[in-house]
Amino acid sequence: MSHRPFHESFALLVDNIPYMKAIGAYYVGRSGEGVSLGLPYRDDLVGDPQTRVIAGGVVTALLDHACGMAVWDGLDEFKPIATLDLRIDYMRPALPDRDLIVTARCYKLTRSVGFVRGFAYDERMDDPVAAAQSAFIISHPSLKAREIH
Repeated sequence: MSHRPFHESFALLVDNIPYMKAIGAYYVGRSGEGVSLGLPYRDDLVGDPQTRVIAGGVVTALLDHACGMAVWDGLDEFKPIATLDLRIDYMRPALPDRDLIVTARCYKLTRSVGFVRGFAYDERMDDPVAAAQSAFIISHPSLKAREIH
């Protein structure tokens, strides 16, 4: 019986989440920089029709999801997690008609918290649209709960 690496299921963690599916997010891949997701530019995701800039809430949701995936990447397994803290600094508007890329990396794991940094960008990671700093609580189901499943 072959056991495939956990990260091979990452595309499913984007494709099967209703909100990620609704905004058209897709899994780009993982590298030394972290886990990356993409978002095609669409007019229905624009927050201001005059500037044609993607709505901040869409960018926030994409960053939050990528940061959570970065925790799973760091753990190398699926455990229930929840956003404990999420801070996003918006640095500039995203360019219209460009895909948005989000890359997040878990830089510290403790027994119960994963700490992550992420960036949203449209051309280069060193010129980000937004930067995220986040912490995720990592659930450890009780022994009794594990015995039920």
